[in-house]
Amino acid sequence: MAQKENNISKRRLRSSYLTSVISISLVLLLLGVVGFMMLNARNVSNYVKENIGFNIELKDNLRDADMQQLKKILDAKRYVKSTDFISKEEAAVETQKALGEDFIEFLGYNPLPAVIKVKLKADYANPDSIFYIEKELAKYSQINDVYYRKTLIHEINDNIRKISLIFIAFSFLLLLIAITLINNTIRLSVYSKRFLIHTMQLVGATKRFIRKPFLWNSVYHGFLASLLGIALLMGLIYLAEQQVADLIILIDPVILALLFAGVIASGILISLISTFFAVNKYLNIQKDELYFR
Repeated sequence: MAQKENNISKRRLRSSYLTSVISISLVLLLLGVVGFMMLNARNVSNYVKENIGFNIELKDNLRDADMQQLKKILDAKRYVKSTDFISKEEAAVETQKALGEDFIEFLGYNPLPAVIKVKLKADYANPDSIFYIEKELAKYSQINDVYYRKTLIHEINDNIRKISLIFIAFSFLLLLIAITLINNTIRLSVYSKRFLIHTMQLVGATKRFIRKPFLWNSVYHGFLASLLGIALLMGLIYLAEQQVADLIILIDPVILALLFAGVIASGILISLISTFFAVNKYLNIQKDELYFR
């Protein structure tokens, strides 16, 4: 009979530990998602900005050598991320596909100019920088005109700033929620062992002796929970990559390694601190209070 009760007690204890680890891992998953978004916020912002650019319309009757020379000059500029040269013929083919008819046959000539599409580096993708770049490019004799959507650039930069502020506030809120949930999970786990703590005190165990196994267990469970949380996070990232092809471009392996290290450190540290204060609470109360607190 005693053996049966002992087995039941062990099963309940294992179930309690398993529930605690799973609960903490799910919260760490939430924390990992927030961390991933915060660490990659700059990459996302840069990715959006580096798709901002302008078109340089070249003058007619330029030699191919002059066009390619201008492209090389632009590629060497500190503010240019990439350039793409589109000849008159290529521009005509793209326009014909868009219109669905041969406009050259109708007009009798190709009115489209050769164009160099320029994409800027993120630091220069703002209205002020583009204004000075435009003035600098006006000095080149090969260039007929520089055109871009000014209102779009203003809107993108304004929206990025607004979204960044909202996201930072939202991230801190989720961080507080995550810490609170982990703390409450551990407090409930320790609460279920409050009578065991009191019994150990009655037989003369010191506070340090009682606290030690709880703290070691919290480190172990925090580590296991963080590994499970990382596995779930990697699964989410993999699924996201399948849905968004360009997402893999934004993922920096170094940032990902720092994120995983941060999740492990957070899992262990939060579990350790929460356990320390939860155990101390029941080390410093009277027996009668165990039934009400």
